[in-house]
Amino acid sequence: MVVCDHETIFVCHMNPLEIVQRTPKTNCGDCGHPTCLAFAAAVTRAGAELALCPYIDLQGLEARMSNSAKDMGNLAEQVAEEHDLALVKHLQGKVSPLDFGPIASGLGADWNQDNPETLHLRYLGQDVMLGKTKIRMNNDTVVDPRDQILLYNYVHSCGGRKPDGTWIGMESLPNSISKVKTLATYCEKRIAEQLSGKTAHALKDVGEQLDGYGGPPDLSSSATSSLVVPVLPMVPQYLLFWEEEPEEGFEPKAKVLFDHHVLDFLDLESLVFSAERFAERLVLLLSKGSTIKVSP
Repeated sequence: MVVCDHETIFVCHMNPLEIVQRTPKTNCGDCGHPTCLAFAAAVTRAGAELALCPYIDLQGLEARMSNSAKDMGNLAEQVAEEHDLALVKHLQGKVSPLDFGPIASGLGADWNQDNPETLHLRYLGQDVMLGKTKIRMNNDTVVDPRDQILLYNYVHSCGGRKPDGTWIGMESLPNSISKVKTLATYCEKRIAEQLSGKTAHALKDVGEQLDGYGGPPDLSSSATSSLVVPVLPMVPQYLLFWEEEPEEGFEPKAKVLFDHHVLDFLDLESLVFSAERFAERLVLLLSKGSTIKVSP
């Protein structure tokens, strides 16, 4: 089976005769095939490169391929969104039979018997009302299915061992090899770029809005600045930042650490997404230049 990427999938779905019409039809063999028709068949059926023919006429084809790539990109986004929405429904079904009262404490959430189908908790410094069929955050309906997946996964864990201040990197979690690079790219690198050049107090200035607090001095002693943020009540993430040192050849660096019991509350996929959301919110607050101060 031939697998075509977004840039070639349009060509893969063309008729061989359409390709032949773009060749000189001389059967010169310069493409490595005995005839122009054989070359066209190789392109459309086996994924051969159009550039193998030195005389191919590409006029108008690049634009059509570009549009095809955009269509495929839109289709991929639509498929991903439909998958996420289906997963939300699946998780709602798994959460539905839970009795929220007994599990609220283990999740760091508030529960009231007058409204037994709802949990109240904090998510990146925002108030969340989580029901079995709907989630509201700061009084607005949560639209992004990825946030819903994260929050429902957290509740479905029913709690676990409480964080105890033992911090580890993503690489120390089981089966996390593929996630380490994702975390570095979409979380740690973004934070490092945003913090670079800021004052040492920049991180503390936004910490209050994220319910942040200081971490253990033994881990942060070498860092320029640090902050612990409870992304979810039982999922704290410890951010360490080192400013660049051009004379030493060191670029700015950020490292996110997790409590060693974090997988009691989230699977790896949800954990990485929670760190990405942490980075997005932190970068947004830093870019706004918050003036709220936090005690050192």
